Amino acid sequence: MGSIKEMLNPQSVALIGATDKESSIGKAVLTNLLQATDRPLYPINPNRQSVLGVPCFSSIRDVPSHVSLAVIVTPAHTVPTVARECGEAGVAGAIILSSGFGESDPQGMMLRTEIVEIRKRYGMRIIGPNCLGVILPRIGLNTTFLATSPKPGNIALLSRALGDAILDWGGTMGIGFSMFVSLGHMIDVGYGDLIDFLSEDYNTKSIMIYMENVGDAKRFISAARSFALSKPIVVLKPGRSEAGAQFIASRTGRPTGDDRVYDAVFKRVGLVRVREIADLFNMAGVLDSRHLPGGPRLAIITNAGDVGIMATDALADLGGELARISGSRTDEPDFFLPEQWGRDEPIDIMGDTDTRRYIKTVEACLSDEGVDGILVIYTPRAAAQATDVSRALIEMSQKTAKPIIVTWIGGERATEGRRILLQNNVPAYATPEEAVKTYLYMYRYRKNIDLLYETPAEVAQMDPPLKNYLKAAVRQAAKDQRHILGTEQSLDLLKNYRIQTTRTAVVKHLDEILRTAQGVGFPLLLTIRHLHEESEDQVIFLATGEEMETAYREVRQRIGQGDTANKQDVEVILQKTVAPDGYRLKLESKRDPEFRTVLVLSRFTGEAGDACVALPPLNQILARRFLERAGVYSTLKGTDAGQATLAKLEDVLLSFSNLVVDFAEIERLELVLRVRQPDVLAGDIKIIPSRDYHNSTLHPHLVIAPYPSRYITVWSLPDGTEVLLRPIRPEDEPMSREMLATLSEETVRTRFFTPRAITRDLLIRSCNIDYDREIAIIVEIKKDGTKRMIGGARLISEPDSGKAQFAILVHDDFQRMGLGAKLIDILIGIAQEKRLDEIYGLVLTENRKMLALCRKLGFKVKWEPDGVSRVTLSLKA
Repeated sequence: MGSIKEMLNPQSVALIGATDKESSIGKAVLTNLLQATDRPLYPINPNRQSVLGVPCFSSIRDVPSHVSLAVIVTPAHTVPTVARECGEAGVAGAIILSSGFGESDPQGMMLRTEIVEIRKRYGMRIIGPNCLGVILPRIGLNTTFLATSPKPGNIALLSRALGDAILDWGGTMGIGFSMFVSLGHMIDVGYGDLIDFLSEDYNTKSIMIYMENVGDAKRFISAARSFALSKPIVVLKPGRSEAGAQFIASRTGRPTGDDRVYDAVFKRVGLVRVREIADLFNMAGVLDSRHLPGGPRLAIITNAGDVGIMATDALADLGGELARISGSRTDEPDFFLPEQWGRDEPIDIMGDTDTRRYIKTVEACLSDEGVDGILVIYTPRAAAQATDVSRALIEMSQKTAKPIIVTWIGGERATEGRRILLQNNVPAYATPEEAVKTYLYMYRYRKNIDLLYETPAEVAQMDPPLKNYLKAAVRQAAKDQRHILGTEQSLDLLKNYRIQTTRTAVVKHLDEILRTAQGVGFPLLLTIRHLHEESEDQVIFLATGEEMETAYREVRQRIGQGDTANKQDVEVILQKTVAPDGYRLKLESKRDPEFRTVLVLSRFTGEAGDACVALPPLNQILARRFLERAGVYSTLKGTDAGQATLAKLEDVLLSFSNLVVDFAEIERLELVLRVRQPDVLAGDIKIIPSRDYHNSTLHPHLVIAPYPSRYITVWSLPDGTEVLLRPIRPEDEPMSREMLATLSEETVRTRFFTPRAITRDLLIRSCNIDYDREIAIIVEIKKDGTKRMIGGARLISEPDSGKAQFAILVHDDFQRMGLGAKLIDILIGIAQEKRLDEIYGLVLTENRKMLALCRKLGFKVKWEPDGVSRVTLSLKA
């Protein structure tokens, strides 16, 4: 990450455009920068000798030492020259606060293009332009012109807008931040870069994002997926309405995609999406507390029954669950709650309650296994003083992993009470509805992560489809300016991916239309399709053969007589219809302006709002979730026949996803699934070739890397036994668990540097990886029909560094057979393909066999502290 790390932890800062002019941005930024005195600060202004008592330089070229970070606040037309001078001076990164680079202004766009070219020439990273700047409270860096100086905390805030408002609110409520970045126009540094940077920051426990456009979608998804595995990311994404999306596009100059696609992306990555600004504020309190709910069961404790009812209603409306205190607690002789309280109700401790009853009630809920979280509602009463209750809640919160959230109702005193609670990491809200909604947001974050990394069922591996000749056909269709691929080629394509289709035929000659129709069978649909123009298909329903003569005359009138095979721009298609007692699903792939290829599934109602979206590639679990969101799963799951149909639908979705992944040449693919238990047949197929296809990169049409089957290879052990070396899949978790369970303690210790057991959660995540930044090659052997994992190697790239870390593991029974060398050699090849500069590994110094192997393969060995050696292989030519 080099320069991003340096620019966000600068050893020195230059402010270009520094001034002492009142109410100027240059003065405001300089004032903020002067708050830190532990790094050199170089004001740049050719017209001043000094600014605010600090010596001034005429140009960045005159600064006597290296500058890590330049903050630019000069007028827009000067920025390219300033950026060039920074590049020549070796500045690591620049933050451009200057405005005047708007998309509606041709001159501004020219300036922006020039800055991008300069950045690439010098390898300098840039945040902005037209941004508020960066604040890093822990190192005292504030490059903004804001009056707010947030205290250090563990929430990072990334925003294009609203950042100053959120910081101001956080300051009022005592919530701190680890970092604030206003991204502006994102000509270089984007969300993905900053999330990767924050993943290495111990102090950042969560990220809040206000996002209008995603920017580099592929980088964002990869970085966010990695971060969200262990720490939450909360996103507020406006533009859900058509009008809102249009306004964003006009403001940013970038098209914003379908909001349903954003929803699908956030779910796939494991992010929490909130809908309102208030939700973003409210989430800050929960994130700051670092206590995440383990389930939906919320205990509600209140000294005002009516407010407890409101909280219970909100919990039910939003899909939560009211916790019940177990019978063993309520049957105790010294049980302290009022006799009239019922176990299935919120816990009303009555208006005359004192602090002691609050404490005992919360303690009872904390110790109850049936309670996942606690909402404490407090209204001012004489018997329980606010300061005593808040002090007790703060103390109990510090001793438990269960979240305690508070609704503090009232005026000025309540506001102060909430502030005190927030300052001590206890989430506090003005209304019960806000508290309940926020609790459930965080529960769904944890639930979604668990669902995402659930181990999929193993899918039977089929022979690879014949696709190269079909790729050639699709490319030729695009070259011939055909709007749509021919039906016979489309049917071949689906057949190769084992998607069953309804009986379909293309009429070769109009005189043979009746014989062809009889072969298909009635009732059927006759479709006239133009291949070279974008036009609606003309469809005629034919119930019996008697209607064929009329249809024949209509077809002849529309396309003329003769051999339809010689009419290159038209097809006549006959397709058997399915009995009406089934139902239809529309399945399609299409291009999104930001997230490239997406999958869309909908009940065939014609209502756009019925559609749900997913990103390829899919596995069995993701296919099942796709069906659930489309409302299909609940319809079919209740019977054995329905379960069989669901299994077939999952297979179709997986095959469709594989087809879409393999064919970057296809811009849009549509088909209708006719479901009649237990059969699933595809019809009404339309395949639209991509006119702008290019093969300069692998899978240019995807933002999530698919399974890298190119790394699959067969290899023989010295005794002739064949083993399969292939990339790991999520389905491999049980096989991985079995291998680890049979390793010797010594092998586990030398691989993991500790004899500790590997948790199932860690195993699942080690199998469910992002192939863009990590690759794991496993060794699979088959004996007596049973597959077994006997080793593996992993290569994890470090973003923007040109480096990757590797590790290998070989089962005790298969060591000293050459597997270690083979695995490392494969990793070296992958690293070379990714154009990495070096790979390295950490090896226990006592592990002499591994160190000898690494030396043999060209690695350099360097001893590190604590009994560890670093082995490094340079891949630079």
